[in-house]
Amino acid sequence: MTEKTPLLHHGRNSGSGPDPQVSDLTGLQGGRVAGRPAGPKLGVMFGVVIPTLLSMFSVVVFLRVGFVVGQAGLYHSIAMFMVAYFIITMTVLSVCAISTNGALHAGGAYYMISRALGPEFGGSIGIMFFLASVCACALYILGLVEAIMTTFGVPEEDAAVAAGHQVLPSGYWWCLLYGTILLFLCFIVCLVGAHIYAKATFLIFIIVMAVLASVFISFFVLEPTVVILPDTFHVNNTSPATANYTGVRLRTLEGNLFSHYTVDYTTGDLMSFATVFAVLFNGCTGIMAGSNMSGDLKNPSYSIPRGTLAAVLATFIIYNLISLLSALTCDRYLLQRDYSFLGDINVWPPMVTVGIYSSAMSAAMSSLIGASRILYALSKDNLFGVFLALAKKTARSGNPWVSVLISWLFVQVVLFAGKLNTIAGIVTIFFLLVYAAVNLACLALEWASAPNFRPSFRFFTWHTCTLGILGCLVMMFLISPIYAFASIVFMLLLLMLIHYLGPCSNWGYISQALIFHQVRKYLLMLDARKDHVKFWRLQVLLMVANPRSSTRLMTFVNDLKKSGLYVLGHVKLGSLDGLPSDPLQSYYDSWLSLVDHLKIKAFVNFTLADSVRHGVRNLLFISGFGGMRPNTLILGFYDDCIPQDNLCSDLLLSDEGVDAVCPIINSGQHLSPFFPDVRGAEEPKELREEEYVSIIADALKMGKNVILARYFNQFDRQEVLGLGKGFRDHQKLASVLQEVRAWKQASLRLFLCVEAGGRLQEEEELRLRSMLKELRISAQVQKVAWDNVVRLHWQRRGGEEDLVEYPQTDEERLRRQSDKDDSVQTRLSDASPTPDEYICAVNSLIFRHSSPQTAVRFLHLPHPPSDARRYRVYLHQVDLLSRDLGPTLLIHGITPVVTTDL
Repeated sequence: MTEKTPLLHHGRNSGSGPDPQVSDLTGLQGGRVAGRPAGPKLGVMFGVVIPTLLSMFSVVVFLRVGFVVGQAGLYHSIAMFMVAYFIITMTVLSVCAISTNGALHAGGAYYMISRALGPEFGGSIGIMFFLASVCACALYILGLVEAIMTTFGVPEEDAAVAAGHQVLPSGYWWCLLYGTILLFLCFIVCLVGAHIYAKATFLIFIIVMAVLASVFISFFVLEPTVVILPDTFHVNNTSPATANYTGVRLRTLEGNLFSHYTVDYTTGDLMSFATVFAVLFNGCTGIMAGSNMSGDLKNPSYSIPRGTLAAVLATFIIYNLISLLSALTCDRYLLQRDYSFLGDINVWPPMVTVGIYSSAMSAAMSSLIGASRILYALSKDNLFGVFLALAKKTARSGNPWVSVLISWLFVQVVLFAGKLNTIAGIVTIFFLLVYAAVNLACLALEWASAPNFRPSFRFFTWHTCTLGILGCLVMMFLISPIYAFASIVFMLLLLMLIHYLGPCSNWGYISQALIFHQVRKYLLMLDARKDHVKFWRLQVLLMVANPRSSTRLMTFVNDLKKSGLYVLGHVKLGSLDGLPSDPLQSYYDSWLSLVDHLKIKAFVNFTLADSVRHGVRNLLFISGFGGMRPNTLILGFYDDCIPQDNLCSDLLLSDEGVDAVCPIINSGQHLSPFFPDVRGAEEPKELREEEYVSIIADALKMGKNVILARYFNQFDRQEVLGLGKGFRDHQKLASVLQEVRAWKQASLRLFLCVEAGGRLQEEEELRLRSMLKELRISAQVQKVAWDNVVRLHWQRRGGEEDLVEYPQTDEERLRRQSDKDDSVQTRLSDASPTPDEYICAVNSLIFRHSSPQTAVRFLHLPHPPSDARRYRVYLHQVDLLSRDLGPTLLIHGITPVVTTDL
């Protein structure tokens, strides 16, 4: 399949290409200068039907129909038109749906799509519209130059045979000069304003309709004649080749019914169904011309659907009628060898030439105007920042002269291509990609099921959108696979560029609607009854009293969760009674802004309660959805340390900086929520010791794991990850943290507490290593002698055993070791009090064997006592256990989290 699209001879334009009636997008609309009183609004006929007809016809109707019928035959021609119009009709349905979904303002298709779907879709589609309009303007100029040169140009091969009217020099540079002059005329008109072309729209329409009428009349009134074929001579160069116009003859029709693909005489390429269909499809573009006039319509939601569909139906009928009459009256050789046969068989041949010239010139001007207005709209929306800053400048009348100048320069660059077929494929690909994007936008709105998407035009479904997308994509790759692939990549790059670098807008993001729709669907499919230990993951509710003192813990927990649910909880003391509104709503913006700048993946959940305990309990009950609920509660440690404000210093370590957050947080503006200052040394705590332990007990009763985090104000993530520090104890959570990419270099160290002189040390170490291997956990095992700690334990139990004399059997030794392990883990919750000396001995043991390179310690958290009167003692001894150890997590797990099964 060739990439060329054989189209023209005698000034053929390769396609209607763009929507030439993009007469204005923001400043000017249909001849109305920005800032002046609006003129009369347009109705269906003048606002939609005429612009769309002119855009879809252009010069195509005069130059392309004979080529299609001559190569493909009448049957295949009608089939091609039906397929082509089926594709564009699917797109028209999507355009009608979007255009009737609420009020439309000036800005055309770009404004409509961008405001409906957000800056990513709108900006990428706007750029594609701009580039397509630029290329189409160059296409029309080159087509007009070629038409002029065919009539008035001196033959390049033999100047001696030139006729009297053929006076223009020919050649590449001469043609470029003529194109530059014509483009400059268009540029001057566009600088004056779009109202010049808008006033001439009806006149151009009358000319085109008059030419079409003469074409239809000529088929019936012209007698059979011999037509001299252009630029084709016999070998002796004495007599030109001829073909027959037979008039209406059944025998002629029979000879044109079936396909007969041959070499295109303008390019020398062999035609096929795909190449002919690609050429034909160029004449079906321009369907958005009416929607681009939305700012000048009396009732856009009424006019656009009816006007566009009427124009599409009218052009379909006219194209097929001309195809039928051509097959009835012209022999195949004439259709294949003379693409300008409509002028040769016309009752007044110059009539068709006038139609070609006027259509091409008006299409070029409107394409240039459309490109400049699209560029101006993009610059006003500031989607590309400084790159389009100059395009915002306008004249006093509101005409965006800088955008016109930039568009003119772009078109001038494209003119250097000099070949119609080179540009024709690119133009068609760009417009097909835009149409596919419009269908995709409508499909996304339909799939998102947003309540506000309720267009009054209901003759569409997701099936029509999908068919439109598939049809456009198939046509793109049918015309040119290389151009199609490159265009798709270019559009995706634009979308990603706007998504990541573009400014925030309040247009609405279709991605958010789609994400909500899909998340809701999958949350319903997430069944908590099907949970299995093999797929256990940490799902955290981290309670934060004040983010100013908790940023380091928040970033650490973000690493610890490893793709699990992460919820930041906050309790505000108070009652909703007597308040005019929920006081928590004003907090969300500041918290979410903080989440963004800390680059953590967390949800935010607040509650209003009469006590912190009740608030935490409420959050544990309501946080999450379905099978996605927190299974672990993380609390800061309750001690006498004065909170430190690390908020701005931690934000300075991030790539984002503090300028975007600290003004919101630190300013005294009443319009912006702010985080309160940290508690001073003299200020009382809002939480009592008994209430703090009650929160731990409540969480365990509710089946939640509990983690207490201490000394994380000393945790420096940048330093830890830079030095590759290790962490140890409580192997499951530590191993989860080790799987995080940033912590890959850290090592896990486990303490194996043994008695000096015990004969089972090697067996116990072997058993531990075997368990780690089965659990696929990579860790170092360090044996630690804890005879002094054990001695204190047995002394507390009344000296029941001598710590120097060990049992003689292995079974007794294992039982004794197991009893000691259980005692260390549960001792704090025994009915009898545990001496502080024993707790301090355990703390000293951990401290002595700690390394300066240790990043985080993972310790077991004993269960709170059942007697609430011992809560103070319990918290005091947990404080002694973890005192001065550095960043530490005390963990009490009640759910199984590991398995050795596949």
